[in-house]
Amino acid sequence: MTTVMITGANRGIGLAMTRLALAQGHRVIATARTPENAPDLHALSGDLTVRALDVTDEASLSAFAAATDEAIDLAVLNAGVLNSRGRLESDGESVAAWRVALVTNIAGPFFTARTILPHLLKSKAGKIAIISSQMGSSATAKGEAYAYRASKAGANNVAVNLAAELKPRGIAVGAYHPGWVRTDMGGQDADISVEESAEGLLTRFEALSMATTGVFESYAGKPLTY
Repeated sequence: MTTVMITGANRGIGLAMTRLALAQGHRVIATARTPENAPDLHALSGDLTVRALDVTDEASLSAFAAATDEAIDLAVLNAGVLNSRGRLESDGESVAAWRVALVTNIAGPFFTARTILPHLLKSKAGKIAIISSQMGSSATAKGEAYAYRASKAGANNVAVNLAAELKPRGIAVGAYHPGWVRTDMGGQDADISVEESAEGLLTRFEALSMATTGVFESYAGKPLTY
């Protein structure tokens, strides 16, 4: 059994990964900004601890660190937002929307990783998995969803830099595309279910090692271009 931390665990892919990790016998620390509004998360059975965490709030990050004294073997940094799919002249691509996307999707993983680093170092083989998107790859640019694409490109950059810095300390880091998933974010016309995405992602996290640190791949194991 390993201890797995999953941010943004109250819905969508995060909830599905939490459910599957528990079913596999892992201990899970599941976080949500407002756990009191996460009935589906609380309904799960298994070795589960639910804690409050807003990855964009320093006080929340500090409170989480103070409440956690155990080793974390795998940190799945899943919390994120997609708040606009606009083009250059779209009203949705506002300064406010960009600010939320960049802080949540780029700074969020960075500050969460910094907060939990002491707990990862307690593990014999700590790992960080950042849930990114192939939309963050310049090779897939389509001239829309600017803030989201830029934020996921930034998340990828954070992953690569973390992999470089933490390799000497024995912590492996990877960035992962969860697929086009049928969630509130992905829509009901998406390709795959949350269960299929979660199963593929957990398989990829298991395969992550010091030999593959810095990887960017899909839930199915397809290598992707940063």
